[in-house]
Amino acid sequence: PGVEHLVEIDEIRDRLAVLTRDVQKEVMTFAGGQQSVQAIEAAKPLDEQLADRGICSRTVHLDSARNSPHTAEYLAWLVGRRAQVRTVPTLPARMVMFDRARAVIPVKSEDTAAGVVILSGEGTLAMFCALFETVWDNARPLTDEPRHDAHDLTNSEATVLRLLAVGHTDEAIAKRLGVSHRTSRRIATGLMERLGARSRFEAGAQAAKRGWL
Repeated sequence: PGVEHLVEIDEIRDRLAVLTRDVQKEVMTFAGGQQSVQAIEAAKPLDEQLADRGICSRTVHLDSARNSPHTAEYLAWLVGRRAQVRTVPTLPARMVMFDRARAVIPVKSEDTAAGVVILSGEGTLAMFCALFETVWDNARPLTDEPRHDAHDLTNSEATVLRLLAVGHTDEAIAKRLGVSHRTSRRIATGLMERLGARSRFEAGAQAAKRGWL
């Protein structure tokens, strides 16, 4: 009860179209990073429906979406239609929530063939609503410039440093940030140089010593 599993892509798109048509007040989305041109074109008609009906739309993307020209253009297009868009270095999951009553979540974030689940249980949805609000409050509006903390670290650099400290590889960090393996390695190398470290272990030790973690 409260869980529906959909696998076929056409079935998923049809269900999303129905949920979009029936929503009355609000859509909240964790949308990931760079979007394919095909995904953007498929989403635009639904986005226009929400805008035309005055539905409140709040979307959180990965910071990496800002570096993709066609994705950044799409996000600006959304803002032009009164949607609210923010970004964060990493997201806990992909999700679309309708009226706080239905949440559509991928079964496996790295395996689209596994399909999605649609959750409607009150307790589960309350947890996901709280998660969304926490991420939203800490996200950066699309029009804001990159933020730096007291140690002159951007949000992405601080996130990479935390992930390095707990042993994540460049590949794992790249997936979390929605960036290329090369970009992940470049950020990590830059942090090691700033810390004067020759290894990741030493970088973690130096960061902790300086209060960066």
